Amino acid sequence: MDKNGVPVSKKLEENQKYLSEELAVDKNFDIIELPVEYNGRKMLFYMVDGFVKDSAMTQIQRELAHLKYSQYRADTLKLLITSRIPYVELDTSDDLNEIVDQVLSGPAALVVEGEEQVILIDVREYPVRSLEEPQTEQVVRGAKDGFVETIVFNTALARRRIRDRGLRMEYLSVGKRSLTDLCIGYIEDIANKDMVETIKERIEKIKVDGLPMADKTIEEYLYGQYLNPYPLVRYTERPDTAAAHLLEGHVLIFVDGSPAVIITPCTFWHHLQHAEEYRQKPVIGTMHRLTRHFAVFASLFLLPLWFLFANEAIDPPAYMSYIGAEESGKVPLLTQFLIAELGIEMLRMAAIHTPSALATALGLVAAILIGEIAIEVGLFSSEVVLYLAVAAIGSYATPSYELSLANRLCRIIFLLMAAWFGVTGFIASVTVWILLLIVLRPAGVPYLWPFIPFSFHALGDILKRRPIPLKNRRPDAFQLIDEDK
Repeated sequence: MDKNGVPVSKKLEENQKYLSEELAVDKNFDIIELPVEYNGRKMLFYMVDGFVKDSAMTQIQRELAHLKYSQYRADTLKLLITSRIPYVELDTSDDLNEIVDQVLSGPAALVVEGEEQVILIDVREYPVRSLEEPQTEQVVRGAKDGFVETIVFNTALARRRIRDRGLRMEYLSVGKRSLTDLCIGYIEDIANKDMVETIKERIEKIKVDGLPMADKTIEEYLYGQYLNPYPLVRYTERPDTAAAHLLEGHVLIFVDGSPAVIITPCTFWHHLQHAEEYRQKPVIGTMHRLTRHFAVFASLFLLPLWFLFANEAIDPPAYMSYIGAEESGKVPLLTQFLIAELGIEMLRMAAIHTPSALATALGLVAAILIGEIAIEVGLFSSEVVLYLAVAAIGSYATPSYELSLANRLCRIIFLLMAAWFGVTGFIASVTVWILLLIVLRPAGVPYLWPFIPFSFHALGDILKRRPIPLKNRRPDAFQLIDEDK
């Protein structure tokens, strides 16, 4: 028992007084205190209504009703656990504080008169939605199941795909008040042990009331970097993607209440991969990957480069003479871009809050306002709309939503530097951007690996979708126990 714990008393009334007061039974309508008596032995059930399975609790009470007085011995608790309570997940505790926390987490507590331990019965049955394909990671061909908001379901989905005796799912609890359930998943004979221990230590040091924002809060505590817009972990809602990363040596963090799983460590290039590439032939997957890379970098650099050409800061060669604005419009180019960027961001936010039944109408209004009408009134030139549309498509083609938002912010910075300081400002801002990515080392792994530091073998996996039979090495930068597949 913890030094700050409250020991369980043999007197049922003392235990009842403490638990009823701490759980505020008289004030919480959903906290159940159920006094029962079986053949002269008084007992108390404590549980949260809505968390427990009614059928399981009914069966447990039916079995306890068959308990005979002659069976009450010194080892009554052992008797109840081993032969009278028909349930798989049973535990005991001699700390009333821990029992309060456990009841609020979902298990039911059974307090037995004359015993200095309380039986905890994990009869949790959380409300859960049905398994469905994640909207942000859809594939044409492949599995259609996705993670949900219940941690036990999510770990089961991962285990279904990895039946490895080395797979570890370690439980942790975070939050001084909420006690949110966490799970660290890794394959013991593959993952870097120091990395696993570092992640566990950082999670155990988290001091916060609760995790209402679940996984995002964990990322901020793990790596900090509050002013850095780039994601230092990858999120996925696909069990097959999570399983593939486990086999590569990554560590997964499951947070109860979130349908997304944290993948760490990750690099910049992990955010550009998508499950669809591995559902097609290698040559088709390579074509998809290269197209995606082009779209991502176009979303970053297309607008500032075109602005430099349009402002004649750079003289285009003869074969690119078509680049530039034929009609600049009534509004300066920089202002056009900033207004358009603001408009697209407003549309993105509006799309999130708009009911699906009105999404089509919102798209029509956006197309009319930002397209034809804006050009006719002279607010935008046609070239601005064209290049901004290409950049926006590139942002939405980015598999990682967090990476697309970070790239959008950097694109605006590149554009402002190009407008204020010309070519010098653009080159300087891109240089600072590259240096920022170089110095990032989430979980000790270089963010731009395998470009910096350079690894020729790993470079092939970045530029093309390598056939699975030829992928016989795990990432070198992770310093794994077993680097061969």
